[in-house]
Amino acid sequence: RMSGELSLNINIKEARWDQGTFMGRAKHFFMVTDPRNVLLSSETLEEARVIVENYRAGSVKPGLTEDELWRAKYIYDSAFHPDTGEKMFVIGRMSAQVPMNMSITGCMLTFYRTTPAVVFWQWVNQSFNAVVNYTNRSGDAPMTVNQLGAAYVSATTGAVVTALGLKSLATRLPPIVSRFVPFAAVAAANCINIPFMRQRELKYGIPVTDENGNRLGESPNAAKQAIVQVVVSRIGMAVPAMAIPPVIMNALEKRAFMKRFPILNAPVQVGLVGLCLVFATPLCCALFPQKR
Repeated sequence: RMSGELSLNINIKEARWDQGTFMGRAKHFFMVTDPRNVLLSSETLEEARVIVENYRAGSVKPGLTEDELWRAKYIYDSAFHPDTGEKMFVIGRMSAQVPMNMSITGCMLTFYRTTPAVVFWQWVNQSFNAVVNYTNRSGDAPMTVNQLGAAYVSATTGAVVTALGLKSLATRLPPIVSRFVPFAAVAAANCINIPFMRQRELKYGIPVTDENGNRLGESPNAAKQAIVQVVVSRIGMAVPAMAIPPVIMNALEKRAFMKRFPILNAPVQVGLVGLCLVFATPLCCALFPQKR
């Protein structure tokens, strides 16, 4: 090995930072959910794939630095499925979470007053969730189209029923309460959607490995724990984005400026949600260690 070359024993299967600490996980997920990765060209993605796959196979591009290697790894991880290695559908990627969620959540929070709007935006949100869950499903557990369809329909129904039920209840409560209806609907839908989408894993278990990555077998118990954690962190992700903007908007809408330009309502809401999500998404992903 020439002195200028990169060593081959950097473990790029793992994250760059210590995943045993919250800070390490947060740095890792800030890289993984970086919305700028959505804009990368196919050439850039392909280049990253070649660097990563060659490095794993033991060949290093001359002049490659450690920083470039990690950058390629994170680009690769942002766009290719970890189990199958295939390129993922763009809106299902982790890097699309912030821009997509920001637009949908912003609209859910803006258009919460009429029934058709509530139904429409809850449906859009669940359709997006179904795409994300399908794109990121465990490579070991392929789901049939029927199972996916059933999960999608039940989650959408759950969200819409919750939203409309709470909306009619909220009419008797102070107006700020009705602003939180979309959040409650999303929380309820997550509790239905995620276990449903992953029912195969609940039945047959998920692969359990020892600290060296050797497969020990499948455990339905580990699957239960993992799914509970996903539900908790998904709802956690929605909290800042769906709880902070309504309070701010409630105050803003009383101002003369917003009354004069009601058209600004949606963009301001989307912007606020985006701001919250850029931080909430990676930090909530970092709540739980990924490997146990």
